[in-house]
Amino acid sequence: MENTCYQQLTRTFQRLSRFSHLSAIAGWDMLTMMPPAGSAARGEALAELGVLQHQILTDKQVGQWLQGARSEDLNDLEQANLREMTRHYQQASLLPESLVEAKALAGSRCEHAWRTQHPANDWAGFSANLKEVVKLSREEAQLRAAAKGCSPYDALLDVFEPDMTSARLDTLFADLKSWLPDLLQRVADKQSRETLVDPVGPFPVATQRELGLEAMKMLGFDFNGGRLDISAHPFCGGVPEDVRITTRYDEKDLLSALFGVVHETGHARYEQNLPRQWSGQPVALARSTAIHESQSLFFEMQLGRSEAFLRRLLPSIVQRFGAQPAFEEANFIAWNQRVKPGYIRVEADEVSYPAHVILRYEIEQALINGEIEVEDIPALWNEKMQAWLGLSTEGDYRNGCMQDIHWTDGGFGYFPSYTLGAMYAAQLFHAARTALPGLESAIAQGDFSALFDWLRQNIWQHGSRFSTSQLIENATGEALNSRYFRQHLTARYL
Repeated sequence: MENTCYQQLTRTFQRLSRFSHLSAIAGWDMLTMMPPAGSAARGEALAELGVLQHQILTDKQVGQWLQGARSEDLNDLEQANLREMTRHYQQASLLPESLVEAKALAGSRCEHAWRTQHPANDWAGFSANLKEVVKLSREEAQLRAAAKGCSPYDALLDVFEPDMTSARLDTLFADLKSWLPDLLQRVADKQSRETLVDPVGPFPVATQRELGLEAMKMLGFDFNGGRLDISAHPFCGGVPEDVRITTRYDEKDLLSALFGVVHETGHARYEQNLPRQWSGQPVALARSTAIHESQSLFFEMQLGRSEAFLRRLLPSIVQRFGAQPAFEEANFIAWNQRVKPGYIRVEADEVSYPAHVILRYEIEQALINGEIEVEDIPALWNEKMQAWLGLSTEGDYRNGCMQDIHWTDGGFGYFPSYTLGAMYAAQLFHAARTALPGLESAIAQGDFSALFDWLRQNIWQHGSRFSTSQLIENATGEALNSRYFRQHLTARYL
């Protein structure tokens, strides 16, 4: 049987994949290399490309092929691909072309202006642009919610994390809230009795870059299919065949950029190891944003902040920056495992990090559901920061509600992925340790091959073949829960 409809669909989605390739690289360039004067034209070009992809995907012929393919003789993999094709089609068909274009343009304007408004602490200017993004995001959410029969926020959440709901998140986060504040206080009390020596800079950017490249090499990054650059906000972009990661440097801070690189390398290794034999098809894409974040946090926190990895990393730091008291082994490890609540999410330790995520989740949920307005964000942010971490952001928008890039282009629904990812990462690392009895000694020797093979076999090679819940249950033998995250934090910090 020829499976005519299915073959037509694979050709269409291959074409869409090539347009997505161009969009991803142009988007990376916009955030890293493009001169400021090019912003408006690039935003218009990307919006036009987005409209073209939307037109192709929502063509009525695609819907007819999807219907016809359901009765064709497809194997398990093709059935999974058809499921993902259907999801992409349904998600896109809910939105009119005019909204797709307007949201892309508004997001481009808001993000570009944020680059100068953020360091200037210009909330008035930023909020004016953000209001338009929120308006359009609410329109999108209402359309999606009406079709799905759920709240507006849940409709956007489903775009990033299929089948996740705010009710499920509330249950997971309520569990975290029941024990995390006490754990955070106990760790803070314990570490307050320790005296640590801080590294003394300056740490030249060029040397930090060399260290980051060495860490990427150590972690298996394929430089024939990717590169490292600088941006205002670290990210991983590009496509599996050409992965672009970025970081930002501060000559007063040795390890912020380095662990930003380690984090983004986790994203990159996932992308570089997605199933190439299915390339161009939806089934070959990463499963979800939370699974993506699980890989970055697996690298940064589970592996990168472990004693074994830090010992392996230390000689490279001493070689490049010279010996100093802060680089004595015990001090260096303790310094990298400090728990010190701060203002900036991307610089947060893993114990206080969930507070940053839950805060954002609660605010964006209320914002999209129409319970608050943009003007309410700073006060709510300050209130929640004080409740969780005892820090005030009153008047300090730069280190408060303006610090992230996600909302500038309407990425509402993404933030929960970080804490879901942390829980997935802990659960996955526990399963890997159970399956690989010699893992700790191998890491200490700089041999990550068995660990990466385990990730490749259990996560990377599957792309979107399975649902998120199936993927995790197949890899770990159980559904997502916070038990392993709690065990991990307790073992490492207490």
